[in-house]
Parts: sequence; C-alpha cells; structure tokens
Amino acid sequence: MFLLRKPSADFIRNFLLTQVNEPFSYPNPGATREESAPRSYLVDHHRVRLGTGESIYEQASLAIRQWKMFDIAWVQLCWPDTPIQKGASVAVLAAHAGFWSLNPCRVVYALEGTDPCPKCGFAYGTLPAHGERGEERFSVEFHRSDNSVWYDIYAFSRPRFSARMAYLYSRALQKRFAEDSMAAMRRAVASS
Repeated sequence: MFLLRKPSADFIRNFLLTQVNEPFSYPNPGATREESAPRSYLVDHHRVRLGTGESIYEQASLAIRQWKMFDIAWVQLCWPDTPIQKGASVAVLAAHAGFWSLNPCRVVYALEGTDPCPKCGFAYGTLPAHGERGEERFSVEFHRSDNSVWYDIYAFSRPRFSARMAYLYSRALQKRFAEDSMAAMRRAVASS
C-alpha cells in the first residue's frame, strides 16, 4: 500500500486487522526453510559474521526475537513487540522519496534448532496488500567448528504490478534493506 503521508498508529492497526484472514500472496509458504524458491522468483541471500562465541550467539538470538534487524532509520516495524510465532502479523512501514509504503507480512514459521548447528530465527511471508510477493527468512547461526556466529537473510520475491513499474528502484530498496539490516544486527550485538 502506497501513501502520500505517514499513517497514524490507528490506521496501521486497522490496516493489519484487514489482513488477518488474507492468504499468503505467493506459492509454497515455508519454502525458505529449505531454500527452495518457487520458479520465476528472484533469490537474495546475504550473510554477515557477527563475531565468535556462545555469548555472541545468545545476544544475536535475543536481537532476532526483538526484531532488531529492523532498527533502520527509513524503516519502522509495526509492531516490534509482536511475538515471533507462526501466524503473527506485522507491517513494514518504509519512507521513500516523497511517499510511504505499508507492507503486511505474516510469520510463516519460527526456527529453533541445533542440526547441523544451533540456529534461531523465523520467516515471514507477504500478504496481498504488500508491494512484493515472497518470503524472507532472518536467522542467526552458531558454527561450533570455528566458533563463528552469522546473521543470514534468505529471501525470494517477485514484484507486484506497482513494484514492477519501478523494478530497478524496488531491487535497490531490497539491497539497501539487506545491508541496513546486517548493520542493525551488528549494532545490536555490539551494544549488548
């Protein structure tokens, strides 16, 4: 949804209520778990090393659970106190050059496990009012073999009609978000 001015909190809450019963806007919800994107979807995969050791992993896991990867100047997560659990919905509000976009997403799955390494995270998928179609996984991994901790973003997407008209701008925003999200996670771990 594109807007000419920043929406109020009440507007955003009501908007999210309209999305409660909406289906995901893409095929195969959960496909990011196996990194198997649907055909004709673009794949983006970004990783950054956050540090070493179990305490860094614990800090990074807490940052994931608190949505710290969205602590970005031009992005607002509505709402960061939303528990990360299957079915929870959020909206990503982004400031652009002269307008705003409000993009609803729903958590597809939460990720906790130790095989083959300890990891924590989740994936969310787009709902019909989102400017794109697709799914994005945010996770942290602790590789015991070298004690390294990594933040990983894996996404597949395809633009909706409105985003297709501004395809290059949309792709630049996706790249910018990934870079800013990695920087936000580095800050979150460094400040703990």
